[in-house]
Amino acid sequence: MSPDEVRERYERIRTEIGDAVTIVAATKYVSVEELAVLAEAGIEVVGENRAQDLEAKHARYGDAFRWHFIGHLQSRKAKTINGICELVHSLSSESAAKRLEIPALVEVNLSGEETKAGVSEDDLEALIAAYPDVRGLMTMPPETADPESSRPYFRRLRQLATERGLTELSMGTSQDYRIAVEEGATLIRIGSVLYRG
Repeated sequence: MSPDEVRERYERIRTEIGDAVTIVAATKYVSVEELAVLAEAGIEVVGENRAQDLEAKHARYGDAFRWHFIGHLQSRKAKTINGICELVHSLSSESAAKRLEIPALVEVNLSGEETKAGVSEDDLEALIAAYPDVRGLMTMPPETADPESSRPYFRRLRQLATERGLTELSMGTSQDYRIAVEEGATLIRIGSVLYRG
């Protein structure tokens, strides 16, 4: 991937979705070396899935980006994330909440899939009550070839946030970010659509 290609895709997506939505470039499969391409392309916010990779990438490119944590949040990794990130998208346990010190979104598992992290709707209230700096909610619908099938999940997440006076919604990935934006996403987490077109 070249900086020019990434910049062109980034600007196209930005034009398509408008300025009110934050584009979080998911860097799970982007090496430390390749982050230089993202910096040169003008990417502002990156989202990392693993605390270990976050540390390594931040050590090289600390000031080049605003850093978000988008992977499964383990309580023992919270200290690392507190020192680097401005936002966690994936708070899903009270044990992690006890160690976290930065703004967070609660991850809600709306699909009920056992392979997905996140709290159930029934447990959402307790986790929001347990953490003083919850800004919003995040979800991951089932993987699908049809972006439209993600819509009910995004719509439900928005409803849950609105009922609780929360304003941030992290929803939508490369497969369905357009639908997510239509349903009120304030943050989208995209990777392949930026890097491979």
